[in-house]
Amino acid sequence: MTTPFRFGINMLAPPDRAAWAAQCRTAESIGFDVLLVPDHLGMPAPFPSLVAAAEATERPRVGTFVLNAGLWNPALLAREVATTDRLTGGRLELGLGAGYVKAEHDEAGLPFGTPGERVDALTHLVTELERLLDDPDHAPAPVQSPLPLLLGGNGDRLLRLAARHARTAAFTAARQVPGAAPGTLGLIAPQALAERLAVYRGFEAGRSQPAELNLLVQKVEITGDRRAAAERLAELGPGLSVDQLLDHPGLLLGTAAQIAEQLRAHRERFGFSYFTVLSPDMRAFAPVVEELAGH
Repeated sequence: MTTPFRFGINMLAPPDRAAWAAQCRTAESIGFDVLLVPDHLGMPAPFPSLVAAAEATERPRVGTFVLNAGLWNPALLAREVATTDRLTGGRLELGLGAGYVKAEHDEAGLPFGTPGERVDALTHLVTELERLLDDPDHAPAPVQSPLPLLLGGNGDRLLRLAARHARTAAFTAARQVPGAAPGTLGLIAPQALAERLAVYRGFEAGRSQPAELNLLVQKVEITGDRRAAAERLAELGPGLSVDQLLDHPGLLLGTAAQIAEQLRAHRERFGFSYFTVLSPDMRAFAPVVEELAGH
């Protein structure tokens, strides 16, 4: 049975309250299902931004995309999560990841660690959050039980964790570009993404209800010349051919009708039904949302 599409928009909260509310209402009017905010130092704090987003809108859910596990204490995060879920009327979706920007940990005076240590920290955070939020005596108590959890990443251990705990497994389809500044990500080949999905499905085998699969889209461009656009955006996928870029679910190029058809094909091939786009592409993606919403 085909899973209906959901569409999320990952937004940066403007410093002005009125501008943030207007941006959230625009996303709601377009038809986005989830209003999302990232978690990076130097950007607005996620939970106050989500409460304000919920206050400005009626229908969309709100979520983190994604919290950096190394910056959060489980007990304090449980309080933030439960409070935010209550203040948003049970609309919160909690996204967590292992983190990939060392400079943010350095600025916060927190250890960055090895990739394995960061996954250890995320595993501990997930386990403790589940214990705390499932405790009937925890105060404050969230509205939702269990709270919808999204886990994002591509490594084997993180995919195994998502298969065990997440309602939504999120794939970035990108990795650190060798030799580039830390935090510089480049798209992986579509076949490499398919391999990651096959690994995930192996971990998920036997699960009673399969997780929703999410993909972060790096760029949406409405154009009549897909190949020229892919050539111009080649830096998003270092080492990938133009044909690989055109075949990539993280790069949506073409007319609105062509992009809608691409998303149907990506859902069939990869299993992705929940796509997140970045706020600069919100209006470009609007006719695609209109065509595919509810399908």
